[in-house]
Amino acid sequence: MAQKKKYTKDELADWFYGKARTAAGFRKRIIDNNPNRGRDTPVIGSMFFFWYDAKHKKTLPIWDRFPLVFPIERYSDGFLGCNLHYLYSWERQALVDELSKYAILYRNNTIKRLEISYSILQSTKKMASASRECIKRYLFSHVRSRFVLVTPDEWSLAVALPTELWVTKK
Repeated sequence: MAQKKKYTKDELADWFYGKARTAAGFRKRIIDNNPNRGRDTPVIGSMFFFWYDAKHKKTLPIWDRFPLVFPIERYSDGFLGCNLHYLYSWERQALVDELSKYAILYRNNTIKRLEISYSILQSTKKMASASRECIKRYLFSHVRSRFVLVTPDEWSLAVALPTELWVTKK
């Protein structure tokens, strides 16, 4: 299941700095050392950061430029995702813990990814109420970086960080 370690501010900052540089298009340590870390398309049930430019940014009251997403459905022009930034940090961890019940495991019993779908998110009152605000539609034509994979052992780090980058209507 998701790691529950308490991290120092320096550990969080170092981890995020590497992710942000990668998502911004700077193929540094993370992607250079592991070519599977950066992806051109997301994988359903895995967690990703990426830079996004909302299609309807002129009319949206608020949107997240740097989503932290579990993709849940794929379409020809994009995907439906659960953006954890639309939750408070304690709600993020609670949702990840609940979703971990739907994990696909490797032989060594570590999480590979989630068996996740819209219907699974709506299957229990607890998950449905938490995820309702997070479900967003993303268009590939508005993604401005590669998708940066967050491995399951890093999920608790990712949800603990205030990495959301809100853009508000002026």
